[in-house]
Amino acid sequence: MTNAGGRAESVPRRRPLGGAECERPPEATYARGAFSGSCTSTSDVNYAAPPSCCVASSRDYRWACAQRFRIMRQPTYCSLPAHEAGFCSRESPDMAKTAKAASQTLKPSKVVVVKAPPPGPTRPGAKLAIAGGTPVSATPVPFRSTALSQADIDAAVAVLKSGMLRAAKKCEELEARFGEASGARHAMTCANGTVALQLAYEPLLKPGDDVLVPAWSFIATVSMVVARGCRPIFVDALPGTYQMDMADAARKLTRSTTTIAATHLYGCPVDINAAQKLAAKHGLKVIYDAAQAHLATYRGKGLGAFGDAVTYSFYATKNLATGEGGLISCNDDALARKIKLLRSHGETDKYLHESVGYNYRMNDITGAIGCSRLARLAEQTRQRQKNAARYDAILRAIDGLTPPATTDGAEAVYHLYVAQMDPRRFTCARDEFVNALKAEGVPTAVHYPRPLTRQPAFASFADAKVQKSVPVAESLCQRVFALPMHHDLTDDHLRLIGEALTKVAAAYRA
Repeated sequence: MTNAGGRAESVPRRRPLGGAECERPPEATYARGAFSGSCTSTSDVNYAAPPSCCVASSRDYRWACAQRFRIMRQPTYCSLPAHEAGFCSRESPDMAKTAKAASQTLKPSKVVVVKAPPPGPTRPGAKLAIAGGTPVSATPVPFRSTALSQADIDAAVAVLKSGMLRAAKKCEELEARFGEASGARHAMTCANGTVALQLAYEPLLKPGDDVLVPAWSFIATVSMVVARGCRPIFVDALPGTYQMDMADAARKLTRSTTTIAATHLYGCPVDINAAQKLAAKHGLKVIYDAAQAHLATYRGKGLGAFGDAVTYSFYATKNLATGEGGLISCNDDALARKIKLLRSHGETDKYLHESVGYNYRMNDITGAIGCSRLARLAEQTRQRQKNAARYDAILRAIDGLTPPATTDGAEAVYHLYVAQMDPRRFTCARDEFVNALKAEGVPTAVHYPRPLTRQPAFASFADAKVQKSVPVAESLCQRVFALPMHHDLTDDHLRLIGEALTKVAAAYRA
């Protein structure tokens, strides 16, 4: 588009979400002047030419876009389905008439450049703190609680005083107690959650295998598949629970597929029944990453009762946190023996090594902290679930915000409470929304700013075609945000969070 002086100008889009570079999709379609796809670029968008599916002329299309901007006062972000806007002949047969009418009505002598407004609330009411108003909470609500109790400290000090710092009785105690709590016959502690995955993958996967993995998860689930020399086959997420979509997994099976590696994300179990049925039908192994799902259950059973192996993380922010640490569980005696050998140099007797292995053992200080905290984990989990129920009620009362769904038959433990915002219901993008919440005293986090298919580490496994094959994951990275979730949240904290959400949502209401 050009101005009166003939200088080219374009309508700027607000920065949508995530901050990463991206390009216009090859088959881009337009929505209210903004193309669909996973755009996270800050570059301008030029509306000089309509997309291929648009039947209007370039001039008509430009003016229709301009009028829509005047009405909407902002661009629509990438996550909105393109054809809802009414500028595409595939869904709106009258689009050409609308565009032509807009151009004939205006008939300007000069091209008018219409730009999106600066960021800010569009509704009257309490002034947002980000705009200079008074915050809902002068003291930020704590996003997580990681403080050690006196019992945890005493347990660690007792090990220090004993002088037995290596893996010993406390690690063995943690294995026995956690195995029982999770419903597994064998439980083996290790250094952290990532090596737990490595110890589970190495006996079960062969280099060259294709492994079905989630496109929406923390990177370790997939990075250890690649480290094993296997090819990750990325599977889309379910839009409500965020869990791996087993129907999509079935569609993406290859002749070389041997394993499903599924994450129990955010503390909610994946659809285990669907995963196990798919595995049984095609002779696949199943490995579950339960790094975020300590004590979660599925159909009344602990997660350790399912699959070939289950891995856990005891990282500092997890529901059961020991600083670092991990655990692998299984119900097969031979597999348990292999994992134990891999964990400790393949040693079967003092200085007798049956196979090549690693030093991935946990130490007894970590084991002692784990035992101490495990004693309180069930009670803390119940408090998380109560907090989640409060959040559910708050979000359901706010148009455009959605609580997470739970897999049928599952009991989630809410490592994270991840909500979604519908960008069609607000005049701002997700990042602007959460920045406003932060100013009100409510910290948030984004888990995750991009799907794994857009991680540079996996570029050789996820070309443009693969990226397009996970549309839900592509959308989630622009919509989700995590609210504070831990067992120390009080009623006052939850009330303040609810007030902040209501205030910010009202200010940015479309």
